Amino acid sequence: MGHGGDVIAELTTDHREVEELFGKIEALRPGDEQRKKYADQAVIELVRHSVAEEAYLYPAVREFLPDGDTVADKEIEDHAEAERTMKALEALGADDPEFDRLIGELMTEIRSHVRDEEDNLFPRLRSAASEEQLMKLGDKVRQAKKTAPTRPHPSAPDTPPANKLLAPGTGMVDRIRDALTGRGKD
Repeated sequence: MGHGGDVIAELTTDHREVEELFGKIEALRPGDEQRKKYADQAVIELVRHSVAEEAYLYPAVREFLPDGDTVADKEIEDHAEAERTMKALEALGADDPEFDRLIGELMTEIRSHVRDEEDNLFPRLRSAASEEQLMKLGDKVRQAKKTAPTRPHPSAPDTPPANKLLAPGTGMVDRIRDALTGRGKD
């Protein structure tokens, strides 16, 4: 969390970290308890990442791209779908047969979303925004990830200004819950 650079470099590094966690999950046999630990870590990173994108990246997409509203709306819907999957995963242990189905579904959703962002959205944004604007967005995204929730909240607002107002408080509650349960720790 918090890698430096412009918004595209920051978010691309997040993508690589989540893919690394997915690889660790796939390398373990079904039912292995480590799969749940890696899934929890992936969910924490995905939720922080999504909250930051919704607060800062997608408003910039709306501003800088001629079809920005359509693009941002599609990306937010992708997030909502993944968040519903993450919420369903939250209550399951690695030994639950539904866990394997849902983690597979989540990996498919996220990999498709990442491919779309990296192949289409990011190059278009890099062409439309200045390096200074992209650097400022990178700083804002890093700040947002520090206070973002760590658990999926599918019914929470996903567009400004409500998401920017509610995310820090929700994030604080999530981090307290995580500390009490040990979730996300190795």
